[in-house]
Amino acid sequence: MLTIGEFSRLTHLSVRTLRRYHEAGILEPAAVDDLTGYRSYGPEQIPTAQVVHRLRELDVPLADVRRILDATDPADRAALVAEHLARLEDELDRTRTAVASLRRLLVPTPAPLAVELRAVPATPVAAVGGHVTHDAVTAWYAGAMAELDAVVGTAGTPGGLYDNALFEDGRGHALVYRPVDLAAPVGRVHATTLPAVELAVTTHVGPHDDVDVTYGALGAWVVENALAVAGPVRETYVVGPRDTPDPAAWRTEVGWPVFRVAE
Repeated sequence: MLTIGEFSRLTHLSVRTLRRYHEAGILEPAAVDDLTGYRSYGPEQIPTAQVVHRLRELDVPLADVRRILDATDPADRAALVAEHLARLEDELDRTRTAVASLRRLLVPTPAPLAVELRAVPATPVAAVGGHVTHDAVTAWYAGAMAELDAVVGTAGTPGGLYDNALFEDGRGHALVYRPVDLAAPVGRVHATTLPAVELAVTTHVGPHDDVDVTYGALGAWVVENALAVAGPVRETYVVGPRDTPDPAAWRTEVGWPVFRVAE
C-alpha cells in the first residue's frame, strides 16, 4: 500500500486534490484508517489517477470525470470524451473569433474604410429564407446555401439578406439567394424578387470571424456621412469557401441600405 504522500508524488496529484477527489467519489483510496483517517492507495490505482489527471487538464467537470470512469464500455467512454472535446473546440473557435476582432479594434490607426454608394435594381433570385436566431445563423446559412446550390448550381454570385431584428432582438428573418431565374419551387428553394435599393457598400476581407468590426466601421461611416439606414443588411459573397479553401482570400461585400437625409 502507498501513503497518500507517496501516491501524490507518483501521480503528480496534490494531497489536497486527492482528498477532494475522494470526497467527490472520483478516486477513492483503497483503505482509510478508522482511527487516524489516513488514506492509503494501491499501485493498481495509479493508471486511474493518471486518467483523472489528464481529464482535469482538459477541464472535464468532475461529474463528467465520474461518468467516464464509471463507463465500462470503451465505446461509451470514447463518446463521452469526444463530447467534451467538441465543447472545447467550440470554445476555442469563440476565442479565436474574439482575438481576431480585438486585433482589428486595437490597431492605433485603422486603415480608411473604402465605401461605395451603389444603386441596385430589383433583382429576381432563387432563394431560401427562414426565421433564425443570431447564434444559429452560421449553421442555418450553411444548410440553406447547400440546398440552394443543389437546386440551381453555382451560377451567379450568392448573397444574403439579414433583417435588423436578427441583430437587435437576437432572432429575425434571413434569406440567402443566387441571382438566377427559377421556374418552380424545389423544397425550400423558391423564386422571389429583391427590391431595388441604394446601398453603402464596403468589402470585408478574410473569414467572418471579425465581420462585426466591418459592420461597425460601415455603420459609423453611414452616420458620419449623413445617411439614414433603412431595410435589411445585404451581404454578397464575392469570394468564399466554395471558391477557395484559403480564408485570407475570401471577400464579402457588406451593403447597408441608405438614403440621403434631406438638408
